Amino acid sequence: MSKLKIYIASPFFNDYEVSCLEAAERVLFGRGFDIFSPRLNEVRDENSPKDEAWSFETFENDKKYIDWADVVVALYHGCYSDSGTAWECGYACGTNTPVVAVHVGKDKSNGSNLMVHESARANLSPEELADYDFETMPPKKYHGIRF
Repeated sequence: MSKLKIYIASPFFNDYEVSCLEAAERVLFGRGFDIFSPRLNEVRDENSPKDEAWSFETFENDKKYIDWADVVVALYHGCYSDSGTAWECGYACGTNTPVVAVHVGKDKSNGSNLMVHESARANLSPEELADYDFETMPPKKYHGIRF
């Protein structure tokens, strides 16, 4: 059996988002999965201009790896989370790639948008990611605050 391929969708625009993403990367790499994280796979180095060409290359590369993945693990910071992460979830859902939403964030009252949690195969806490059975992918509904 080949290794499960996981695309990690997540914002990484501030220290808190990066720390959440690094924790998920450690868990998933530690479980032996084949991981694609956009944070670790920038199409250009940090000194490259964020211009139109960079934008297109980044979009195409991320889309290619969502298509490659067996599952998308999305770090979801609640209703007002990153629009790019929400797009990645929607694209995965639209192409029949299962999504596992990991609900992170300091402000749990921020809730969840129904389009994200209802499209996810499972809704997990960060702690549940370490033991989730990606082979059978059992469903897990979201039971937090809904918006």
